[in-house]
Amino acid sequence: MIRSWTKYLVRAAGGMVVYICLRLVNDVLSGMKFWLRPWTTNAIEIVVTIVASNFYIYFLKREAERQQRLQIQEPVWKEYGRATLLITLISYVTVIPMAALTDDGLQWYDVVNITLIPLLFGLLYYAILRATASLRKNYEQKLLLEKITNDKLQTEMQFLKAQFHPHFLFNALNLIYFQMDESVQDAKQTVEKLSELLRYQLYDHQHQVPVGNELQYLQSFIDLQQQRMNDHLQLQVSFDPGLQQQPVYPLLLLPLVENAFKYTGGSYWINIAATLQDQALLFHVSNAVPTVQRVSRSGGIGLENLRRRLALLYPNKHELETIHNGDHYTATLKLIL
Repeated sequence: MIRSWTKYLVRAAGGMVVYICLRLVNDVLSGMKFWLRPWTTNAIEIVVTIVASNFYIYFLKREAERQQRLQIQEPVWKEYGRATLLITLISYVTVIPMAALTDDGLQWYDVVNITLIPLLFGLLYYAILRATASLRKNYEQKLLLEKITNDKLQTEMQFLKAQFHPHFLFNALNLIYFQMDESVQDAKQTVEKLSELLRYQLYDHQHQVPVGNELQYLQSFIDLQQQRMNDHLQLQVSFDPGLQQQPVYPLLLLPLVENAFKYTGGSYWINIAATLQDQALLFHVSNAVPTVQRVSRSGGIGLENLRRRLALLYPNKHELETIHNGDHYTATLKLIL
């Protein structure tokens, strides 16, 4: 209710501005003093001007809404030409007859003033309407585009997660399979540890966790993998104690460690290190590979999945470098925290 009254008061104020401008210009040209005229004449002119202003507003709003609904935008000259005709027509139907019936009748300067002054105010109002509508439309389109983009990223992340879980589970089940032939008790312990790892993987991959939790999970995975490796493996693991509460997206480091255990050979060693350098996590994994057969690991589900997740979660804030140097393979990941 209050908003309705406010709207009508604003329209009345707009009509008063138009009337004051008309009256002042007319009095300057004719030498008339409006305060010496009968108050009923001034009141009639004010009422008619306010009514005319409401017509301006109503029809210009309708025209602006019509333009907004058009699939193909009209040329500017045509659009504003139609608005000019609307304003002029309303002025000639309402204000001109009022001027002809008051004072000394309709003079040439009355026609000029009544044509130009409402037209200037009307076109300014129409331009503001169109600009506001365009800004609102652009804002809504931007929001819609962002929503579509976010939905697309959410879908892609879900797809990557669906790829990741079977890949990890396949490698873990291979380990349990080989343990069953050697020690059922060890296989049971591995299943228990695997259940803990899978429980961690149930967390939302699009929400960050403390990097300390991620490194603890990684250590559990390394312990699990060691159970299937023989005693000749030379394993070095070093985690920077400064890496604790810094937020990081989970399960981005695992594919590099997983590949190291999968492809290690030759002199049979693996080095894993995580350090904090200038607000960045530097994760380095290297392992020996057989020199007889060149192992290509630039592709595969694990690394390709990792590259895509990094592109989605850390755009322009990560570096991943993989190098195969004959008898060893190195992967280095840098994340800006």
